[in-house]
Amino acid sequence: MGRRLTTLTPNIWDAVALVIVFGVFAAIAWGSGDFTAPLIPDAKTAISLEPANLPGYALATTLRMFIALFFSLLFTFIVAPLAAKNKHFEKVIIPFIDFMESIPILGFLAVAYIFFTQLFPNSRLGPECAAIFVIFTSQVWNMTLSLYQSLCTTPKDLIEVGNAFNLSFWQKFWRIEIPFALPGLLWNMMMSMSAGWFFIVFSEAIFIANQEILLPGIGSYISVAINNADLNAIGYAIATMFVVILIYDQILFRPLLSWSEKFKADLTTGEEYGSWFYALLAKTKLLKHLSQLLKACSEKISIPISFKAPSIPANIQSVCNRIAISIWNGMILIIAIVACGYILQFISATISLNEMFYVLYLGLITAAKVTILIIIASIIWIPVGVWAGRIPAVRRMLQPLVQLFAAFPANVFYPLAVILILKYQLNVEIWTMPLMILGTQWYILFNVIAGAASIPKEIIHAGKSMNLKGRLWWQRLILPAIFPYYITGAMTAAGGCWNASIAAEVVSWGDNKLIATGIGSYITQYTEAGDMPRIVLGIAIMSLYVIMINRLVWHKLYLMAEERFRI
Repeated sequence: MGRRLTTLTPNIWDAVALVIVFGVFAAIAWGSGDFTAPLIPDAKTAISLEPANLPGYALATTLRMFIALFFSLLFTFIVAPLAAKNKHFEKVIIPFIDFMESIPILGFLAVAYIFFTQLFPNSRLGPECAAIFVIFTSQVWNMTLSLYQSLCTTPKDLIEVGNAFNLSFWQKFWRIEIPFALPGLLWNMMMSMSAGWFFIVFSEAIFIANQEILLPGIGSYISVAINNADLNAIGYAIATMFVVILIYDQILFRPLLSWSEKFKADLTTGEEYGSWFYALLAKTKLLKHLSQLLKACSEKISIPISFKAPSIPANIQSVCNRIAISIWNGMILIIAIVACGYILQFISATISLNEMFYVLYLGLITAAKVTILIIIASIIWIPVGVWAGRIPAVRRMLQPLVQLFAAFPANVFYPLAVILILKYQLNVEIWTMPLMILGTQWYILFNVIAGAASIPKEIIHAGKSMNLKGRLWWQRLILPAIFPYYITGAMTAAGGCWNASIAAEVVSWGDNKLIATGIGSYITQYTEAGDMPRIVLGIAIMSLYVIMINRLVWHKLYLMAEERFRI
């Protein structure tokens, strides 16, 4: 008994870990204290450009992003398995994600702000919830599609192992499928955090219905700095973001990546990511015993979801399935027709048919821009991602740098673009294009790195033994292995480009404003003017283009990845 108590006695590493953990909780409690403060009508929160205020602003922004990340994970673990495991749910969920991904950020912000301010009147909690919801919409679709893709492409031999051990549906999900999906999901979680940084200016600096509300945060700080043309303040914001990203990368994502190494489908020893915090936790005694106790409890509480369905003749079951599918598809079609009818009725009262065709033309221009940018980004980042994914030392070095670059809001770089375009009299239509993919190209790189890192060493060694080199090596080994990951990254990057067009096609610095041709600039200009019919028209046309491209291109490639490139 005495020996048992001695074993459970905390050591110095327990104390250090508890100090760090309690420090994080104390910072959360302090930073969230003003979330429920009263909101003064027709007034805005004063945002000071003094550098001393940046730590508090950074904490508030980081809290919003992690709250959104929590709900994104909750949504992902509920919705993605439903879509992957049930074809009927899949026919609804994937088009729903396509539609939600196609809605520009300003559309979400307007609806969320009205809803939450009515739900929490005269309280800052309303705008706070609206900001968190907008960040949630920038994070969740990428994570959901990543888990969906992984569940659809789980290697058949792993599933057969689960069947051989007579695992229940629940046990196979948590012990086989989730461990297989975890490395890719973690990389997409990091990318989703970066996407949240991209939209903080829109989510924290709210301009709706002739009201201006600036929530304390780095996004509002950057917005005020851009309006004041203050380059020093922009520099302070960049430095603060660097420190914040470095902190949560070291305390959260690096340990998670180190922990996820044991789930790789690889018979050889996995490489550690060199996380000092993960090593610290491994040296603790009390926390280690606690984690083992929780693991034992979770294994005992495992829910065996298995039941015997009543036997139905195959012909009757087939007829019932066809009838159910027809009824379901008919309901979806009716809802879509009714919704389109209401939208057309609303916009046709004030907008001519010629203008509607002109907005379709603007959408086509933006679609061409997105296509060109995705092709260029793929040519650049696929080789880099494969190189980094196959060499652990490079991956450890590159991952935090990419995460840092991806985290910078595009608005930070827009002033430089405006200055250069005006100084050298550059073509606005061409030189604002890179701004659209500046923050979203990293989806491609992150997912390719995750795909290359997940290739088992046995397959690499088999390729070497068969003397695969050059084009044959790429065609027969690398591209099939990373293809599902690339599709997830490219599809999300394309959706991000459409969303970024709202900011990239209208850029400003102080009193200078540059406007490029495209549907993004159309939506932005009429949002500023408060012209609701034209806002609805622009959002509807953009959604139409994104949904058509997703269904006709990206999901065809998804099916190819599921059918032909499953390891």
